[in-house]
Amino acid sequence: MVSRSSTRFLNICIASFCKAKHLQRAETVIIDGVRLGVLPDVVTYNTLINAYSRFVSFDAAYSVLDRMKEASIKPDIVTYNSLIAGAMRHCLLSNCMDLFEEMLELGIKPDIWSYNTLMHCFFKLERPDDAYRVFTDIILCYLSPSQATYNTMLNGLCKCGFVENALMLFRKLKRHGFVPSLVTYNILINGLCKAWKLKTARWMLKELGASGLVPNVITYTTVMRCCFRSRRFEQGLEIFEEMIDKGYTFDGFAYCTVVGALVKTCRIEEASHYMERMVNTDIGLDMASYNTLINLYCKGGKLEMAHGVLDKMEKEGFERDEYTNTILMNGLCEEGDVEGAMEYMNVAGFNSNLVALNTMVDRWCKADQIDYAFKIFDSMDMRDSFTYSSLIHNLCKVGRFRCASKLLLSCVRSGTRILPSAKRAVFDCLRHSGHQREAKRLKSEIKLALSAVV
Repeated sequence: MVSRSSTRFLNICIASFCKAKHLQRAETVIIDGVRLGVLPDVVTYNTLINAYSRFVSFDAAYSVLDRMKEASIKPDIVTYNSLIAGAMRHCLLSNCMDLFEEMLELGIKPDIWSYNTLMHCFFKLERPDDAYRVFTDIILCYLSPSQATYNTMLNGLCKCGFVENALMLFRKLKRHGFVPSLVTYNILINGLCKAWKLKTARWMLKELGASGLVPNVITYTTVMRCCFRSRRFEQGLEIFEEMIDKGYTFDGFAYCTVVGALVKTCRIEEASHYMERMVNTDIGLDMASYNTLINLYCKGGKLEMAHGVLDKMEKEGFERDEYTNTILMNGLCEEGDVEGAMEYMNVAGFNSNLVALNTMVDRWCKADQIDYAFKIFDSMDMRDSFTYSSLIHNLCKVGRFRCASKLLLSCVRSGTRILPSAKRAVFDCLRHSGHQREAKRLKSEIKLALSAVV
């Protein structure tokens, strides 16, 4: 006689194989179990459904239901919650709704996790109004919203650009007895930072500290990065020092964030100071750390030291990636060795890298070799706003305003986005050169082109 513990052991084995993504082995275990008289139960199939939805496809997960029917095993709420979550991952809203209907037909009442998943799916598809209706349905169905429910709602509002609404909801929930967790505060702080509301984010950070909760590395790093993006470097460095005092800099990510921000603003000495502090700690250097260190030396004009770091990196078993090559190539350009950078790009075999090619276009322009820059431009399979903007800016600098205006007009007609500063550069160049009529004509042609694109 097969005991109940045998099925439990079968489920443990299947869960282990599924977690390791060995689904075929999990299926083999089920077959072997049946041969030995150990029959699978609803937990067995729920585990398979979750694994297939995560690692294969929603259809593969849904097909497990047929096998459950053949084995006379009734699906439960966990079964459908796993399927709804699988449909949500692939943004299959219609399947989510169908599964809800199917649950009700089978007499399975959706629980709070069912609604949470559906709400998350609506937010993922940028349908916040529908997500809010689901939130209202939870209340109407007399279900008790969980911490995850509130966090899903606040996170969805922030990601859809409704940070103010998220804050209003947060205040309203607190007045009704909601006790926010650290995750809740991190969601709001992240949303505020992405909306460039640094002052409110810092105020929220203070409120977090006053609540008795302890900010973690995610909290501090989020605010610190926002400070750097807002060019408030001293505030960012203060937050970093506070992180160090609280012992949160256990990896190199925070250090690399600080060094990268300082390097971008040419504060090389300060960046070197923080990089030295990181190297002197027990933090092991990863790929991002090595790239940051190489970039620091390249920006400081120390290419030999950069290559020394590269050698050390490769001895540690790290292979240079596109970021490494782009940094080294840009370092050569900074030294004025544009031809050497071009040769390095060809030898490294990354002449399809957009960032690298954009760098080469810009550097050849600054080396008064615009015709050669155009050759690279014409050879590029893919271009972005920086490609066009860089070329337009440099054409204006050398007085080739007609060529710049033609390129600008072609971008507008094709619907290609370019930086506003590039547009201003063309008009300023035309006006300062005394070509007022050309500027007016270009303005009218751009207006006509924009109306045609719309």
